[in-house]
Amino acid sequence: MDRTTAYASTPAVALPAQGTAPSRTSRAEERVPVVRDLRDRAGHGPRALLFGPHDLVVITGLPGSGKSTLMRRAAGGRGVDSQDTRDRWDARLAGVLPYAVYRPLVRLAHYAGLRRAVRSGEGLVVHDCGTQSWVRAWLGRAARRRGGALHLLLLDVPPGTALEGQRERGRGVSRYAFLRHRRAAARLLRAVERGTLPDGCASAVLLDRAAADALTRIGFTG
Repeated sequence: MDRTTAYASTPAVALPAQGTAPSRTSRAEERVPVVRDLRDRAGHGPRALLFGPHDLVVITGLPGSGKSTLMRRAAGGRGVDSQDTRDRWDARLAGVLPYAVYRPLVRLAHYAGLRRAVRSGEGLVVHDCGTQSWVRAWLGRAARRRGGALHLLLLDVPPGTALEGQRERGRGVSRYAFLRHRRAAARLLRAVERGTLPDGCASAVLLDRAAADALTRIGFTG
């Protein structure tokens, strides 16, 4: 895993695109996961992360870790955030029904919108709650069909910081749900730190809060 400071003063880091069919000489190289660890740099990391034109980028982390905030600031209109879908349904139903009643409809609407966005072929940044591993597997297959690759941005923040983030936005998850998210996030983080990425994932970037705050652009080249 890359923990060097080679990118500390670099304005942008380009992540590898692995969607095209590899040549015979590069097959072994293709199987090697790429992990960039941008934590513990006191915010002196890159200002931009650049991906291929058909790539999919999944942002994952604990509820309240700053995923939606990062997407709004850096995705440049290329973000598909489940929170946006919930906000639209809340505006119509929150005063009438408890969220638990219409939660399944919110999820269906989000995944339907995500499917349409993925079929467009454009590079996308996708919000991931961290517990739905099947979504990452589906996105990995979809990225390959599009001629792109799947990349993971993992926000590694302490649970206390995430809980404070929930309080700041005035919306939280239940204690049971948070513990479930915490266990899933911890498993994923340990795997990525070992260099073991989810199936179909070409690269991963580890971010702490300072590194995430430093990012101003998640872009797609080509």
